[in-house]
Amino acid sequence: MIKPTPNPPIRLFTVADGIGTEDLLVNLSETLASANALSCDLAFNLEGPKREELLGVAQLIELAQLLADRVQEGAGQRS
Repeated sequence: MIKPTPNPPIRLFTVADGIGTEDLLVNLSETLASANALSCDLAFNLEGPKREELLGVAQLIELAQLLADRVQEGAGQRS
Protein backbone atom coordinates (compact mmCIF):
# COMPACT_ATOMS: atom_id res chain seq x y z
CA MET A 1 0.00 0.00 0.00
CA ILE A 2 1.26 3.47 -0.88
CA LYS A 3 0.83 6.26 1.65
CA PRO A 4 -0.70 9.48 0.34
CA THR A 5 1.99 11.55 2.07
CA PRO A 6 5.58 10.57 2.95
CA ASN A 7 6.80 10.31 6.52
CA PRO A 8 8.28 13.54 7.89
CA PRO A 9 12.08 13.52 8.11
CA ILE A 10 13.48 11.98 11.27
CA ARG A 11 16.26 13.84 13.06
CA LEU A 12 18.90 11.24 13.87
CA PHE A 13 21.52 13.54 15.31
CA THR A 14 21.23 16.45 17.70
CA VAL A 15 23.61 18.72 19.57
CA ALA A 16 23.32 18.46 23.32
CA ASP A 17 22.12 21.54 25.17
CA GLY A 18 24.55 23.39 27.40
CA ILE A 19 27.63 23.08 25.19
CA GLY A 20 29.55 26.35 24.95
CA THR A 21 30.06 28.21 21.69
CA GLU A 22 33.82 27.72 21.75
CA ASP A 23 33.46 23.96 22.19
CA LEU A 24 30.95 23.85 19.33
CA LEU A 25 33.32 25.82 17.10
CA VAL A 26 36.25 23.54 17.93
CA ASN A 27 34.15 20.51 17.07
CA LEU A 28 32.97 22.18 13.86
CA SER A 29 36.57 22.91 12.85
CA GLU A 30 37.62 19.31 13.51
CA THR A 31 34.66 17.98 11.52
CA LEU A 32 35.44 20.26 8.58
CA ALA A 33 39.11 19.23 8.65
CA SER A 34 38.08 15.57 8.55
CA ALA A 35 35.63 16.16 5.68
CA ASN A 36 38.32 18.05 3.77
CA ALA A 37 40.88 15.26 4.25
CA LEU A 38 38.37 12.64 3.11
CA SER A 39 37.29 14.57 0.03
CA CYS A 40 40.90 15.30 -1.00
CA ASP A 41 41.95 11.66 -0.51
CA LEU A 42 39.05 10.50 -2.65
CA ALA A 43 39.61 13.18 -5.29
CA PHE A 44 43.23 12.24 -5.82
CA ASN A 45 42.14 8.68 -6.63
CA LEU A 46 39.80 9.90 -9.38
CA GLU A 47 40.27 11.38 -12.82
CA GLY A 48 38.36 13.74 -15.02
CA PRO A 49 35.07 15.44 -14.13
CA LYS A 50 34.48 13.42 -10.95
CA ARG A 51 37.86 14.51 -9.58
CA GLU A 52 37.06 18.14 -10.40
CA GLU A 53 33.66 17.87 -8.71
CA LEU A 54 35.17 16.43 -5.54
CA LEU A 55 37.91 19.06 -5.49
CA GLY A 56 35.12 21.65 -5.75
CA VAL A 57 33.52 20.10 -2.68
CA ALA A 58 36.89 20.27 -0.91
CA GLN A 59 37.10 23.99 -1.73
CA LEU A 60 33.63 24.56 -0.27
CA ILE A 61 34.72 22.75 2.88
CA GLU A 62 37.83 24.95 3.07
CA LEU A 63 35.66 28.06 2.71
CA ALA A 64 33.43 26.84 5.54
CA GLN A 65 36.59 26.25 7.60
CA LEU A 66 37.74 29.83 7.00
CA LEU A 67 34.33 31.13 8.10
CA ALA A 68 34.36 28.95 11.22
CA ASP A 69 37.90 30.12 12.03
CA ARG A 70 36.82 33.77 11.73
CA VAL A 71 33.88 33.19 14.08
CA GLN A 72 36.15 31.39 16.52
CA GLU A 73 38.63 34.29 16.46
CA GLY A 74 35.77 36.70 17.22
CA ALA A 75 34.55 34.51 20.07
CA GLY A 76 38.07 34.41 21.52
CA GLN A 77 38.34 38.20 21.47
CA ARG A 78 35.09 38.58 23.45
CA SER A 79 36.21 36.18 26.19
